[in-house]
Parts: sequence; structure tokens; C-alpha cells
Amino acid sequence: MAAPQHFMNTSGEKDAVWVKTEPYSNHPQFSKLAKDIYADVCVVGSGIAGTSIAYELVSRGVKVAMIEAREVVSGESGRTSGHLSSDGFLDIKAKHGSAGAKNAASSHAWALEHVGEVSRRLGIECEYRHLPGYHISQYLRGDPKHDDEAKELKEEVELSKSLGMEVEFREGYAIKGWDGKPDQRDAAVFTKQATFHPTKYIDGLLKWLGKQPNFECYTHTRMMSAEEKGILNKEVHVGTEEGYTITCKDVVEATCCPLQKLSIVAQMEYFRTYCIAVRVPKGSIEDCLIYDQADPYHYIRFTACDEKDDYLVIGGCDHKVGQEEEDGRFAELESWVRDRFTFAGSVDFKWSGQVFESVDTVAYIGLNQGKSHTYVVTGDCGNGLTHGVIAGKLIADEIQGVENPWAKLYNPKRFPPASTVPSMVAHDVQINAQYKRHLQSDIPDIESLAVGSGGVLNSATGKPTAVYKDDEGGVHKFSALCPHLHGVVCWNKTEKSWDCPVHGSRFSKDGICVMGPSKENLAPMDEGGKATQTQAVEA
Repeated sequence: MAAPQHFMNTSGEKDAVWVKTEPYSNHPQFSKLAKDIYADVCVVGSGIAGTSIAYELVSRGVKVAMIEAREVVSGESGRTSGHLSSDGFLDIKAKHGSAGAKNAASSHAWALEHVGEVSRRLGIECEYRHLPGYHISQYLRGDPKHDDEAKELKEEVELSKSLGMEVEFREGYAIKGWDGKPDQRDAAVFTKQATFHPTKYIDGLLKWLGKQPNFECYTHTRMMSAEEKGILNKEVHVGTEEGYTITCKDVVEATCCPLQKLSIVAQMEYFRTYCIAVRVPKGSIEDCLIYDQADPYHYIRFTACDEKDDYLVIGGCDHKVGQEEEDGRFAELESWVRDRFTFAGSVDFKWSGQVFESVDTVAYIGLNQGKSHTYVVTGDCGNGLTHGVIAGKLIADEIQGVENPWAKLYNPKRFPPASTVPSMVAHDVQINAQYKRHLQSDIPDIESLAVGSGGVLNSATGKPTAVYKDDEGGVHKFSALCPHLHGVVCWNKTEKSWDCPVHGSRFSKDGICVMGPSKENLAPMDEGGKATQTQAVEA
């Protein structure tokens, strides 16, 4: 089992495939904030959104201070499947109209090209390349449901063509290298998609930023508050866990989920998604992106492994955070691959990540609700890398007062379409039902807890306690109440973490907050909990 410090580099026990060629030791190192400072803009978070925003602003001469609660690139950008894609416009049109679909297509297309332009400009070697994206039915040919999904794909193709995209529907198209029995031929082919190595790209941006006189970055610096001060000439005071203040004109929360109570937080659903990386002989399968129409869907891409093999990266099997068992997810993905690509080799990496689904299919990028100088980037809808890159330009433009045609579509203050009300109500009911865990206990006693695992002990006379038993049998206790809105956390045995089923906050096995909306760690309840939490924080 990984040491407590592991969660300072990533948000799970398991490592993603990206560490194969870009280990944590390659991430740029920055110091901890130790004084009050001033900047034009404070960017909170060092993933794809935070670094893209910082790059755009710094390039325009703006003074930027970035803070990160753990190490840089320790969040979801390092646990993604790594695709840049542009699709789903039928659903966007249904909820945001033709103008919304047009702006979604143009912003996605810009993002795909922008990553290539920046990587070339800065000399970042990150496996960036154009390649086709294939959207296929989840059903076999001959099944009427296959024909139904093919019809939907054809409609998507026609709309995408009208939005200026290079796309066609190919009857009977078989992906090169798909030699297994399942026959899912027919594909909507998006010919100018892109992919890259996400952490190599982000590390490259951070290394460039670190050399600029108008940029500074501080790690192990957790934001605890962001308060807008003044009436006319407002400034923002960003308070840290250590008691220091960053005074700035604007703050950007590029933290996957805004660090706040409700508002936009209540307009999203939170999912865990699973990935494996399987060895395949170089050149045996066409270099492409693959998506089926299942719900949740399977998604595939390829990345470098060694001289002999590449990795086929497949993801899927999503479920709501803290609300289902993780068992069988990796096995299901492996079976799916082996049924279709018979020469697939060993599975070298297995990991999971988090997805934030907005209520209306589009990310929230811009001024936060009820704020004048606080910006957010959230609601990635499975396209976190694409939306993170878009956020770079969109938020930089908004801060500088530059009109941007995409702003209305992504506006966090927008009203959800009426058609989404039933799903929002159902989601709220389902979320509130999670508070039943205040009356439940995962384990009867600590003695019954296996080593290397955790569970919530909820006695009739005490408060819910999150108990983790390490590999040596040492016991570590924490409050099981999520600091956000006091949901009772659940043990995630795949990633050895505590996950809140209410709004998706997550904590390491030692109680360190690795995902908002919570800003605080789980409170230690014994000396074992205090010791390992201190060990992690002071790493």
C-alpha cells in the first residue's frame, strides 16, 4: 500500500498510465507560500484548466500567482484518459439551440488546434497528433438497436457537418486491428480529432511559466476562502490554510469543483470512471479514438509504452461517487478489449478518475454565480481536457474585458433549460437520500476490519468514525463527516480513499482532501490518524 505522501502526487492509490513516461519526479517543484503576496490574478489549481488560464494571462502580461493544495498536476488532469474530442452536438443543440451548438463546435475545434500550436511553440514533446475519432453502436450488427443507434449517429454527422466539422458516416466501416468476434461495424468518423500526453503537456506549460517574471506558483498551499472586498474598486482576498493572504483583482477556481457550499455544486452529478492500459503490439491497431454509444460509454485511445508495444487505454463503467461498489469494473473493461482485440497483452495499469456532469451537457466556465471577480471552471461532462483548454482563452478574455462569442454558452450564471428540471429534481432526491448513512455502519467493530482497508463505524452512542487499518494492523481514525455538508463518507477500496456520496468530495486514506467541494481534511480522531495525516502534509 502506498505511503501517506503518495496522495500528495495524485488523487488515488493506483497510478495512471501517464507515469510510465512522465513520472511524478518530472513535475516541476515549487515552494510553499510563506508570506502575504499581491497578484493581478490568483489561479487556484494546477491542472489543465489552471495552467491553460495562467499561460494565456501571463502571455498577455498579467501578473499571476498560482496556488496548489498538494503537488502540481496532482488532480484529475493526471488521471484522465487523455483524449481531446469534439462531439455530442445533438444534445447541446437540444438544450442550447443552434447558436449554442455552433459555439460549442467552434470552441472545441479551437481547443484541439491550440494544444498543438502551444506544444510546437514551446517545444513540448507530448505525443500531440491528429487522428480520427470513431463513434460506433454498442450493439452488434443485426440487432435492431444497432440500426437505431446508427440512425442517431447519422443525425449527429449531419448536424456536425453543418457546424463546419470534417465528419462522415461510413456504412460497414471496420476499425483496423479489430479482429475479435463482436461485429459492431458502421461508424461516424470525425476525421480531425486530437490526442496527447496530458501530464507532459501540463508539465511543459508549468516549466515555461516558471521562467516568466510575472508568474509565481506555490504548492502545499490550500485555499480556505476567497472574499471579494470593496464596493467600487473591488479586490479579492484569497486566504490559505496557513493564514496567509493573496490580494488580487480576480481569482479563478480551477479546482474541478468550486470550493463552496451549493449553487453551481448542486447543478452537477459526480461520477467515478475507470481505466486500464493494455499492451498491444505497435502498429497492430489503427491509431484512433473510439467511443461506443453505451451509457456509460466505452472510450479508447493509444499512448506510447516501449519499443515493442503501445498501450491501449480504455475507460468506462462509470457510477455515482460513493454509491456503488467498485468490484468488477476493471475486469469488465479488460473483457471488452480482449473480445475485440485478440492480441491484447498484459494489463499494466488500472486506475479511476472523477467526472463532473453539468445538468445541461455543457461546462461552466466564467464568472461564478453571485460574484463579480471570482471565476470557475467545472462541469467537464467527460471532456475535461478540452474544456480546460477552452477555459484558458475564455476566462483570460473575460478578465481583460475582451468580448468572446463562447461566453454565453458556458456562462455559469445561465438558467438550466426547462427540459432538465425533472432530472434535477430526481438528482436532488437521490442526493438527499444519501444522508441515510448517518444511521448505518459499514463494520460491526474495528476487529472485523481487514488490514489495508477501511470502513465507517457508526455506534448508537457516538459520531460516525472513518476507520482505516494499515498493512501492519495499525488503526487510524477520522471523522466520517465530510466537512462540506456533513455527508457520511464511504470507503473506496479501489483507490483506498474516503468518498462522499453527496457532492463527490474525496479524501485520502489518511483524511487529506484530494477533491472538492470540501476545502478541509477529515478531522483526525486518534493519535494514529493525526500521525499519518501530519506525515502526508509535511512530506
